[in-house]
Amino acid sequence: MRVALFGGSFDPPHVGHQLACLYVLLTYPVDEVWMIPVFRHAFDKRSAPFAHRVAMCERAAAAIGTAVRVSTIEQELAGPSYTLLTVRALKERHPEHDFALVIGADLIKERERWYGWPELAQLVPFLVLARGGVQREKGTLPTGDQLHEEGIELPEVCSTAVRARLGEGKLPHGWVARGVLSYIREQGLYRATTPPAAPARAPGHESAPPELPPEAAGDEERGSK
Repeated sequence: MRVALFGGSFDPPHVGHQLACLYVLLTYPVDEVWMIPVFRHAFDKRSAPFAHRVAMCERAAAAIGTAVRVSTIEQELAGPSYTLLTVRALKERHPEHDFALVIGADLIKERERWYGWPELAQLVPFLVLARGGVQREKGTLPTGDQLHEEGIELPEVCSTAVRARLGEGKLPHGWVARGVLSYIREQGLYRATTPPAAPARAPGHESAPPELPPEAAGDEERGSK
């Protein structure tokens, strides 16, 4: 089976993430998309608890259909996030699948500073998504990258703005799916008085251990904010 891996903080998942999943399913040669909520951010970024983000991703995925699943591989790996280690683990556990990695067009250059980039580039092809409000450098894509030449851009939505709206006591109906928004309200997430949660990590935006060259920090999600 051909599987597209879509990792990110998903704090919270919004319609931009769901549209990215659907777009990949409809236009790229894949059978499933696996959403991978991050567990521990290497830069100690504060996020909602992992269990809540997994639950919200499951609601977001369910609204699309069975071809979108949620993987908790990041929790099983536990340590600071390295996209390379996540991909390695999935390939070892699922040798029957062919994996590809979904990233935003704005990360094409940045990923070269990720931990173990040369090996990662050999392990998986990249499905590149353009996003509104983000300019991509013109030129030939690196070998292994796939980007539709028609130039379709995903909506300019970001989790930071969603959290800010929720913190103001407003409901971003146009940015967040009904099921996800209901969960947020049920659990009282993202209120202005909510204390900081445990650190989370974002695949692709990670730092190597002190003895290794650090990767650069990037946006909240690999494919779309």
